[in-house]
Amino acid sequence: MAGRARNIVFGSLGVAALMAVAAILDIVVGMPFGGQMVWDIMLILAAGLVIYMGIDCLKGIR
Repeated sequence: MAGRARNIVFGSLGVAALMAVAAILDIVVGMPFGGQMVWDIMLILAAGLVIYMGIDCLKGIR
């Protein structure tokens, strides 16, 4: 059961990191989301929160 939970947390960390990279890319280049700065900042904050909670969850799984 802990192995499945760990895989789910790693999956959410991967998706959050991908969204953060996409938002940063959008700030720099203006693609893929159309260069809307407010949404990019919100995506980066949300991704950071998910990454923080994922790391905290991984500490609890051990």
